[in-house]
Amino acid sequence: MSRRSEGRRPGGPPTYTEDVQDALIVDAVRSPIGRRNGALSKIRGDELAGQVLNALVARHDLDPGEVEDVQLGCVTQIGEQGWNIGRMVPLVAGWPETVCGTSVDRQCG
Repeated sequence: MSRRSEGRRPGGPPTYTEDVQDALIVDAVRSPIGRRNGALSKIRGDELAGQVLNALVARHDLDPGEVEDVQLGCVTQIGEQGWNIGRMVPLVAGWPETVCGTSVDRQCG
């Protein structure tokens, strides 16, 4: 989103006009669901999610550097998932550090 100043109101803060570009959702995917001590138990959550992101860009023949933002839902944000996993996963996946990311605490609805 870009902002450009449109001047000041008398006695007030600057006013802005916001130019918002369209948001594009290319696809929605999720990782497999594992069992306690099962086949996925040795894979860290950020590594598994990085595999999902790389499979997603491969499926659509995208350059990861063209992705502006990663929104990642996560439940039980502890251990390796305790920090901003939405930001860390693109880095673990080998994507450029210019790709932004956000974690959403995704509890059952």
